[in-house]
Amino acid sequence: MNPVNWFEIPVVDLSRAKSFYEGVFGLSLTLENLGPFKMAFFPMENNVYGATGSLMKADGYIPSRTGIAVYFSVEDIEGTLAKAVKAGGKVMTSKMGIGQYGFIGHFEDTEGNRIGLHSMK
Repeated sequence: MNPVNWFEIPVVDLSRAKSFYEGVFGLSLTLENLGPFKMAFFPMENNVYGATGSLMKADGYIPSRTGIAVYFSVEDIEGTLAKAVKAGGKVMTSKMGIGQYGFIGHFEDTEGNRIGLHSMK
């Protein structure tokens, strides 16, 4: 079993962040209010590889470029970086090789978070 099963990406403006991530990854996020937490959930499928999570707007959740990095699996890092820029983000690290482990890239989202991309292509 992989040790990570959930992630939360802090946001300042939930609506803006939801639009950004839906545009970059071509996904539909689901809004939920759980008490003081305003969330937008990424899609989830049971019994498949990978973790899922949400965008999170709540006290104590502060976007950061310097904290933990979440990596999204994508087919095309350069294409995804271009979508991030088009949606209002910034490229932090262009596609680069990491040996036998494939390739990575990073962007800053509209909220100020560093987000990683990973691909074997």
